[in-house]
Amino acid sequence: MRHLKAYRKLNRTSSHRSLMLRNLVTSLLEHERVETTVMKAKEARRIAERMITLGKQGTLHARRRAASVLMKKSVVKKLFDELAPRYADREGGYTRILRVGYRKGDGAPLAFLELVTEELEKKKAKKKTTQKKAAAKPKKEKPKKAAETKATKKEETAQVEEEAKEAQPEPEEAGSEKEEGKQEEAKED
Repeated sequence: MRHLKAYRKLNRTSSHRSLMLRNLVTSLLEHERVETTVMKAKEARRIAERMITLGKQGTLHARRRAASVLMKKSVVKKLFDELAPRYADREGGYTRILRVGYRKGDGAPLAFLELVTEELEKKKAKKKTTQKKAAAKPKKEKPKKAAETKATKKEETAQVEEEAKEAQPEPEEAGSEKEEGKQEEAKED
């Protein structure tokens, strides 16, 4: 059971953990991508998503709450002016964690924590096209009887053979080309 386990302690004191995560979120919002361990990324994601939600509110109170967490004024400005409008139509899920591998020294699993940059319009367009395709698909035909399928196969092979015969050159043309070649050789001698 997970009673009273609301977050990861990351083997740090509460003040150290708080400051470390605040620094990590500030760097994430400033550079839009940071590399860290998977556990730190999962914890920082919670705070980063909360900051972007505050940015979307856009009020003075929200700006002050974000400033109390973020370490730089320039990042607060970027959050409210650039990032919040980018995610105005998005209902959460502003970040993603991409696992990279393992750290060489201690083998800790590493990951990139980054802001999602793809647009919702592309996803909506894809959903609409898949719905149209599903509606446009004809229903499957019932299986034909064995005699009918054999007859259709014979017809198809006959058509293919006729097309192949039409594509082949006539024997007269082939003979005339050989004669022309012999005549040219005779003239050269």
